[in-house]
Formats: sequence, structure tokens, C-alpha cells
Amino acid sequence: MILTLLQRALWLAALVVAQMMVFNHIHFMGYATPLPFVYLVMLFPMGANRSAVMLWGFTCGLLTDIVSLTPGIGAAAMTLAACIQPPLATLMAPKDAVEDLQPSMRTLGFWPYFRYALIITGVFTIAYFALTAFNFFHLRDLAIATAASWALTLAICLLMEALRSR
Repeated sequence: MILTLLQRALWLAALVVAQMMVFNHIHFMGYATPLPFVYLVMLFPMGANRSAVMLWGFTCGLLTDIVSLTPGIGAAAMTLAACIQPPLATLMAPKDAVEDLQPSMRTLGFWPYFRYALIITGVFTIAYFALTAFNFFHLRDLAIATAASWALTLAICLLMEALRSR
């Protein structure tokens, strides 16, 4: 239990520092900004307590908000992603899976994990950019920024998972 908490705390610190030092400075073609700190939520096992997942997600989002100077946007979007993670992990897992199965490319297979990551990063990115814009007057720019950031975030999360699974 303590080892698991320590691993999550290390992931939290690494993702927040990476967001602050590297990913906040990437604006691919002026639109796409990677937000891979959502990967922390994707690491929780299938039978995880929803309140614990939401608390970890909120904490990660809040710390990222503090270092990125985005007032509450990351915390709200991460809490939403954390809210859908437990039922989504259960839905994507095989029918005969154990209760504490951790979603990964190794345990789920590539395509089920891809769908799992696609949905979580999609919900997170859409919420993040909808809250950032706070209006829909520039809908085209908002849609481009959301789609580009979603694709970049998904690619980075899949790369981190591929590296972690080995």
C-alpha cells in the first residue's frame, strides 16, 4: 500500500514537473499544447475507489494549475477525467478480469487500451479547452486547438504507456 502511494506520488511529481518544464512551452503550430498529466488518472486499477482517484486527479490538476497559472482549469478537467476512469476501466477490461487489474497495453491489449486512453484524454482535453475558452465565439479555433491537443496528448500518453509496460 505504501509502495503504491509512493509510486503514485512519484508519477504525480514527474508529470507536474514535466508539464511545467517542457510541455507548457510546446505550442505546435500555435494550437496544440500537450497535456499528458492526465496519464496519472489512467494508471489507477480497475477496482480503485472513485473518491481516491478523484482526489489524486484534483491534486495533480491543482498542482499543474499552480505552476501553469491556469486558475482551476486543470483541477476541474482532471476531476472530470478521474470521475469517469473507474467505470471506463471496468467497461474496457475483459469479462473475467480480476478486480484490481491495472489498465495497460499488456493487460488489455493495444486496441482496448487505445480506446480507453482515447476516451479519457478526449474528455479531459475537451473539458480543459472548453473551460479555457469560456465562450464559443471562436469555435473554429477552439475545435482546432482541442483536436490538435487531444491528438498530441494521446500520442504522448501512449508513448509513456509503451515505455512503462516494458
